[in-house]
Amino acid sequence: MTAIDPAPKSSSLLRNLLAAALTTGALALAVGLGWQMWQRYMATPWTRDGMVRAYVVTVTPQVSGRILKLAVKADQFVHKGDLLMEIEPDDYQIALANAEAVVAQAKADLDNKQVEADRRAELTTLSVSKEDQQNFAAAAAIAGATYQQALAALDLARLNLSRTRLVSPVNGYVTNLVTQPGDYATAGQRVLSVVDSDSFWVDGYFEETVFGHIHVGDTARVSLMAYPDVLTGHVTGIGRGISVSNAQADASGLATVNPVFTWVRLAQRVPVRVVLDNVPASLTLSAGLTATVTIVHGKEAGQQTPTANTGAGSDPTASHQPGR
Repeated sequence: MTAIDPAPKSSSLLRNLLAAALTTGALALAVGLGWQMWQRYMATPWTRDGMVRAYVVTVTPQVSGRILKLAVKADQFVHKGDLLMEIEPDDYQIALANAEAVVAQAKADLDNKQVEADRRAELTTLSVSKEDQQNFAAAAAIAGATYQQALAALDLARLNLSRTRLVSPVNGYVTNLVTQPGDYATAGQRVLSVVDSDSFWVDGYFEETVFGHIHVGDTARVSLMAYPDVLTGHVTGIGRGISVSNAQADASGLATVNPVFTWVRLAQRVPVRVVLDNVPASLTLSAGLTATVTIVHGKEAGQQTPTANTGAGSDPTASHQPGR
């Protein structure tokens, strides 16, 4: 009989064991990497729901009149104190001249009555009665009050004349300009708006489930949809309140509560304010731009967060999560 060599069987068994070990190792490595990526995802809050914001100053005249001169154009940059427009000053110049005349008249009347009151105060009761002295003193006091009123009216007339020149209260950009020379400006109604160029910030609207990982002072990375470069900033504030629909009162003052409560509770989003540390001169910020915001904890601030190119900028987990 021919003997069977056991070597091929042992070799096949060894290969099978090696393949099983490699498969198990690869699976364990994949699970470990997946767990680390998930932990990093949970520990690094980010959101695509971000927006560039800025303060907008509404320029409102305090006097009414026809716009005589418009010194700016749409989207023009202006410095604080630059002339924006001039309202026709003729009416206010006339009012100022009239107020000056009233002051002069009141001053002359005061001087005359004060002299009369002083002269009678020096006379004895043999020449003038006590009642006459009191009447002339009262007339002088009334004239003094009238003079003070005239001075106040003069100050107001000067102030109104100065208000015919509207200057920019901030450094910024004139936006959505529709006012033109010849239009009538009404006191208390907006004539133009200036976006404060020194006030730009980014609001990231984060889900409440990640708030435990966000702190004031944390480093933030901001990616704008319009620009490829990643900007660096820091968290300066967390919103302390959002609108609550159930808090609205009905006609009787009772709370209006929505009776529908779904099985899956959707996390609320609360704004987190991020101030940009340095904005390149080549980058044009506009309020309303879409941004992706990633919060980096203090110990990780100096490390580069892995990014993946997306339509809204760079997200550290965009390759394995649909977004927040």
